[in-house]
Amino acid sequence: MHNDRVVVVGGGIAGLTAAIYAAKAGKQTILLEKQERLGGRAITNQKKGAYFNLGGRALYHGDARATFEELGMRLQGSQPSIDAYGIWKGNLHVMPMGIGSLFSTPLLSWKGKIELGAWLARFGKLDTHLYDRISLREWIEGNVHDPMVRHLFYSLLRTASYVAAPDLLAAGPVLEQLKRSLKGVLYLDRGWGAMVEELRGIALEYGVEMVTKQKAVAIVHEKGVVQHVLCEDGTQFQAGHIIAATPPAITYQLVPGAESTSLRNWREQAVEITAACLDVALRRLPKPKQQFVYGIDQPVFLSNQSRAAHLSDYGDQVVSLIKYHGRNKDPKKDLQDLEQTLDIVQPGWRDQLVEKQYLPNMTVSHDFMHMHRMVNPGPAVPEIAGLYVAGDWVTHGELLVDASTASAKRAVQSLLLQGGAERSSYDQHRITV
Repeated sequence: MHNDRVVVVGGGIAGLTAAIYAAKAGKQTILLEKQERLGGRAITNQKKGAYFNLGGRALYHGDARATFEELGMRLQGSQPSIDAYGIWKGNLHVMPMGIGSLFSTPLLSWKGKIELGAWLARFGKLDTHLYDRISLREWIEGNVHDPMVRHLFYSLLRTASYVAAPDLLAAGPVLEQLKRSLKGVLYLDRGWGAMVEELRGIALEYGVEMVTKQKAVAIVHEKGVVQHVLCEDGTQFQAGHIIAATPPAITYQLVPGAESTSLRNWREQAVEITAACLDVALRRLPKPKQQFVYGIDQPVFLSNQSRAAHLSDYGDQVVSLIKYHGRNKDPKKDLQDLEQTLDIVQPGWRDQLVEKQYLPNMTVSHDFMHMHRMVNPGPAVPEIAGLYVAGDWVTHGELLVDASTASAKRAVQSLLLQGGAERSSYDQHRITV
């Protein structure tokens, strides 16, 4: 019985998705989470009636949204307008996001407007996979001619990826993400915590056993085969399949002898993305039209997510700001920069402040497609039968939460394809991956 059991370590989006699909395929499934709450970095904090995510969150038309819709999730919320402003040299300007704003913005010369208009017309048909092995800077500098159009592309693609390192970021995946953003994004009512609750409910419906406040300390294996998960209190969870939906460094620590496996290379090549995140709840917006702002010559972004989602029980406006980290991080300076951005966009915001949340070093993703990556991790750890990995860092081209759901499904598909018994189960309980 234990040989057919699946134990998932980690109760974030990747772990919940993996547990659901394993149980959906007929496997006895146990989900272990060290915290009391499920969701990981997708939880939502409620303060004075306002719903604060852990940083700005938007659901793109990608793998995650398709997965959640396949599972029958409601995903209550709305799509915000893309009308935007850009901060350039300390001043706000209309951002060219469509035909009307393209011709009215003072940011571009006529030559620049023509070039950007041409890109907007053909971008939807761009084969982004042609640029998977070149850096974002190489793509922009080699394909975009007008200097200001280049600045705009850097700003848009930084926002789509959360990565402020164009020399490191692979161009193809983030260009694909920008294509998806042109279809619109979804802001969720009551934050991403509501989505986590939906996933939890679905997992329970499929019979997933959820064990919270239980910290895993080792994934035990013998003779190259997984045996059980050992927890801090001495509890053992026997399993024939274990999915580690944990960050690369933690996964490495959990597996004895990991230095002799692919986990070592995966951990060493991982580049973490972090950002400083400030969320504020305001009684009203001093400048109601200025709700969506890109930093053009600085790595900041602002969005009033309340313009498309219910994020306050008292009608307050919940505004999310992000400063994308490069090599240097200074929590005090980052907060000053974010507050100065609010001063530009919503002057007088302090008089309207109800509550705020500042996260100076929020992990956005534990890895991404970058130019130093040697190999795509997972889904299986080849040296240990029955061990799989999932999470935003186990990307094969997807970004952010799309990587979490896609990698989780790849892990389940891989374990279902192992051996004749698993193959029969896969044929009987086929899942869509």
